[in-house]
Amino acid sequence: MASTGDTATRGRPNTARLLISCADRRGIVAAVSRFLFDHGANILDADQHTTDPEGGTFFMRMEFHLEGLDVGGPELERSFAERVGEPFGMEWRIAYACRPKRVALLVSREEHCLLDLLWRWRRGDLDAEIALVLSNHRDAERDVRGFEVPFAHVPVERGRKPEAEAAMLALLREHGPFDLVVLARYMQILSGDFLAAAGAPLINIHHSFLPAFAGADPYQRASERGVKIIGATAHYVTEELDAGPIIEQDVAHVSHRDDVPDLVRIGRDIERTVLARAVARHLADRVLVHENKTVVF
Repeated sequence: MASTGDTATRGRPNTARLLISCADRRGIVAAVSRFLFDHGANILDADQHTTDPEGGTFFMRMEFHLEGLDVGGPELERSFAERVGEPFGMEWRIAYACRPKRVALLVSREEHCLLDLLWRWRRGDLDAEIALVLSNHRDAERDVRGFEVPFAHVPVERGRKPEAEAAMLALLREHGPFDLVVLARYMQILSGDFLAAAGAPLINIHHSFLPAFAGADPYQRASERGVKIIGATAHYVTEELDAGPIIEQDVAHVSHRDDVPDLVRIGRDIERTVLARAVARHLADRVLVHENKTVVF
C-alpha cells in the first residue's frame, strides 16, 4: 500500500477509487482495509485526513486493483454498504477508472483555458471524454471542430437569459449525461435554476483579485494599485457568485516593470494551468467537499 500526492496522472486501468467521509472514530481504516482484503483487492494508493481526531470529520481516498476481486462491482458496493458504510454512517462512493467521466466545456470569447483543456485531453493527460463545447459566441468554433468535438452556439440576448439557459440544458441532455461541466472562461452568470438542473458539478476559473477587484478590467485596476502578485482560483460553482468551494489556486509575482498587457498575459497562463489541475483532480476523484471547503488528496 502506498500514499501519494500525485494528481496529474491518468487513472490506472482496471482500478477503482473509494471515497469516504464520516464522523471520525477508531477502526475506520482497519474496517475498510479488511473489507478490501477479504474480497481480494490490492490497495494501490491511500490517503486520509481528519478535521479533528476527537469528534471531527474523517476523509479517505483509496485506490485499489480490481483484478482478483471475488465479486463484481455492484455486489462489492452492496457488500460495502452493509459491512462498512452503514455501520460507520459513511457517505461514500466507488468510481471506476475504466469509465472516464463525460465533460462539457462552456466558453465565451477568451479561448486560452478552453484550448488548453482540449490540448491536454487530446494528449491523453485528462482522463475524460469531452463530448460538447457550448459557447455564447462563435469565436472558438473552428478550433473546437479541429479537435473533433461537437460545438454548439447558444447566444445570450439581453433580457432572454432564461431562454438561453433552457437551450443549453436541452443540449446538455441531448449530448449527455455529463459528469462534469467546466466553465472555461464562460462570462455569463448562471442562475440557480440552471445549476440545479445541470445534473453535474460545475467548475469555474477566475482571477484571484476577488473580492478586491470584482467586475470589469480587474488587471487595469490592479495595475493602478501596484499589486505584487496575481493569480487564479478554480472552484465549484454555487448559487452564491464566486463563493463555491475552492479546488486549486496559484500565484505569480509581478513588479512595477509589468504593464497591464503583461499582467493579462501572466494571468491567462495561471488561469489555464490552475483550471487544468482542478479538472484533473476532480476527474481522478481526489476532491471531497466538506461544508464550503474541499479536501484535495
